[in-house]
Amino acid sequence: MLYIPPTSDGANRTPPLSKILLSRADLKALGITVSDTTLLRWEYDKRFPRRVRLAGTSVAWIAAEVHAWLAERAEERSRHVYADPH
Repeated sequence: MLYIPPTSDGANRTPPLSKILLSRADLKALGITVSDTTLLRWEYDKRFPRRVRLAGTSVAWIAAEVHAWLAERAEERSRHVYADPH
């Protein structure tokens, strides 16, 4: 998970979400448990934030974008009726 080293004065300051990267394991911890293929398809279709290539095959996602995507899903859920309660 996310490790934030303490500053030189010993304080532990969390950087803004726009500067935090999430790994695949972090996505799973947030409940995004779809396959790698599905994630790639969603990214291609602009249905999920695009990954950032770190080095070689290492990739990550910008935390602020993923959290915004999750918030959109929650808001979308409030507008959608999945079944008739009667």
